[in-house]
Amino acid sequence: MASTVDRPSGRAGLNLGYLPYLLPGAIGFFVVVLIPFLMNIAVSFTRWKGIGVPKFIGLENYLKLFQDKTFWAAFEHSVACVIAMALIPTALGLFLGAVLFDYIGPRFGPRASSGLRAAFYLPQILPVAVAGVLWGWILSPIGVLNTILDGLGLHALSQNWLGDPATALLAVMFVMVWLQLGYALVVFMAGLARVDPALYEAAELDGAPWLSRFRHITIPMLKPEIFVVGLTTTIAALKVFAPVYVLTSGGPDNATTVPSYFAYYHFFTTNRVGYGAAITTVQTLITIVLGLVFLRVQRKQTEGAN
Repeated sequence: MASTVDRPSGRAGLNLGYLPYLLPGAIGFFVVVLIPFLMNIAVSFTRWKGIGVPKFIGLENYLKLFQDKTFWAAFEHSVACVIAMALIPTALGLFLGAVLFDYIGPRFGPRASSGLRAAFYLPQILPVAVAGVLWGWILSPIGVLNTILDGLGLHALSQNWLGDPATALLAVMFVMVWLQLGYALVVFMAGLARVDPALYEAAELDGAPWLSRFRHITIPMLKPEIFVVGLTTTIAALKVFAPVYVLTSGGPDNATTVPSYFAYYHFFTTNRVGYGAAITTVQTLITIVLGLVFLRVQRKQTEGAN
């Protein structure tokens, strides 16, 4: 007599219980992200002032865009933003996080470490408009920074920090580092909390100096957090808008213009909506490609580690 085995059918074996939890996010993605992005791509092939009927012009906007010197300058400024919002905060946040966790905490107590962590994170919860007003006041020709320099007798160092094309981008980059550092620091300190303290204790007993522990324990153990911070801050740098808008509005003389602000300028100032849509389309595609490169690199590192 042949034995029978109960086998669930494909439909019966498929667990659909999680679908209600995915639907809100999926609907939000389609309504807020995918559909507007597809509409933006469609508009980028037209000449449109935001009112009336768009006129299809094919690749004309893209051909003009790739010949636009301001567009290429804006992407050069994006590289500076990646340095200010991704590279420097990641490296500095990793170093400061290790100092607070492995040096300040054990010697001065968790309260001192937590207080310093909160102080570094404060710019993250401060509205960008408020931070812009604050730094605009500090960096103005009659602001706090120049007043301090003049008081120290360093008159030659006083500058119109945000009004001079030679210093405006550097000043905006400094503010971006200040804004972004706390995020990287908090993520790295959270990652350090999962590291076995016995590793540091054993290394310290063996006479390993702090920098050696940082190099051989902290950095290897925090590779997943380094990847996450690097990816998220790089994407944020490529689409940065608010700090530039609040501090300089892309000036002076387009010295701080970035692609997001350049698109905003054409959307709402020149009313060249199709041209602005072309800018944002190229910007989005570059961001997606860069994100895929990050993911591919991480997957190779994970496979190599296994």
